[in-house]
Amino acid sequence: MADSVNSSIPQFASHTSAWTPLREPLFRSLWLAAVVSYTGRWMQNVGAGWLMTQLTMSPFMVSMVQAAMTLPVFLVTLPAGALADMMDRRRFLLVTQSWMVAAAALLGIFTLAGWATPWVVLVFTFLLGLGAVVNDPAWQCVVPEVVCAENHASAVALNSAGFNLARAVGPALGGMVIAATNSGIAFLINAASLFGVILFLLRWKRPSFEQANGERVLDSMRAGFRYARSAPIVHCVLVRTGAFSIAASSLLALLPLIARMNCEYGATGYGLLLGSFGLGALAGAAALPRMRNRFSVDGVVAAAVVLFGSMTFAAGRVHEFDWLLLVLFLSGVAWIAILACLNVAAQTMSPPRMRARALSMYLLVLQGGMAIGSAAWGALATKIGVPNTMLCSAITLMLGLVTVRRFPLTAQDLELAPVVVRD
Repeated sequence: MADSVNSSIPQFASHTSAWTPLREPLFRSLWLAAVVSYTGRWMQNVGAGWLMTQLTMSPFMVSMVQAAMTLPVFLVTLPAGALADMMDRRRFLLVTQSWMVAAAALLGIFTLAGWATPWVVLVFTFLLGLGAVVNDPAWQCVVPEVVCAENHASAVALNSAGFNLARAVGPALGGMVIAATNSGIAFLINAASLFGVILFLLRWKRPSFEQANGERVLDSMRAGFRYARSAPIVHCVLVRTGAFSIAASSLLALLPLIARMNCEYGATGYGLLLGSFGLGALAGAAALPRMRNRFSVDGVVAAAVVLFGSMTFAAGRVHEFDWLLLVLFLSGVAWIAILACLNVAAQTMSPPRMRARALSMYLLVLQGGMAIGSAAWGALATKIGVPNTMLCSAITLMLGLVTVRRFPLTAQDLELAPVVVRD
């Protein structure tokens, strides 16, 4: 099985640099549009989290912002993966991107009009999450279609770099916008940021698509389940992803409360903390090739889980803003190291005809685990407080290390260039 997985892993061509894919006009247009869109998404996340702390200081309600964003994964991820393998992905993505524009714009209007309540924020966050979850499996399959085969691996790495660049810039920019105006403006900026992707899709001359005769969504989903049951590497990826996502979700879910309790800089401080997390992820992504050369995939994951668990514990105990910035930076380094291994394993664990369906199962476990974990840690924090909840989360992360030996990522040659997955 390991050999079959490795054979499908894209390799970096020896004569190409990391920046070579940007010479291809189609990929360059997609990359620039995606970076703008990712930046708007992070501004949206900052705005929703901070707005909820202005409406209520309930840890459960604050943590439900992240849960609402990822909850739709339980409802539509698997059908979305099947549809992405069956339909014209260009038309499919135009619908999902337009849906997200409408949801973000309406939330911005409601906020500016003073109609935002905790439940209004959660409903529109859910609607945004619904569009993003339906969008994700098809989006993951676009890069191979807009770049030549020899630049595929470099294009995946650049896509990840763009995501982490936005993750570093977007929260800080969002915090400044919110501090100067309010969250409603951040929501409207997110809506506007999606038009770049829509314009790319409208101009993209994708080869004509022929749907398989008589194929139905349920039949396509059943085929995907049959494949997943028969592939040991799929079991390993899904178990490892679930163990991490549930345990690790406390940090980002409760960060708005941590920022409000320990930071005198308001929304700007919260944005800076998220930006520090993004900078850490960017630094971690840059260091991954060297880590690949020195350690096994499972060794990288185990070390990163220990680091992330330690920083999760520290986030609940540290009260100085400068130290919190360092904690979030190191958390970002560990986060991307873990997701890099899991994401690439997920993308390469299936043949191309099954790729969107396999990715939808991975996204179901990853984002579903984040949703369940966010709600659970928020409910626990309501009873025992944020610091003790972060301690429990850290202990759970350490206990999850037992899955490394039982469910190894056996493809030791996995390229540690993370696929961009919404987290």
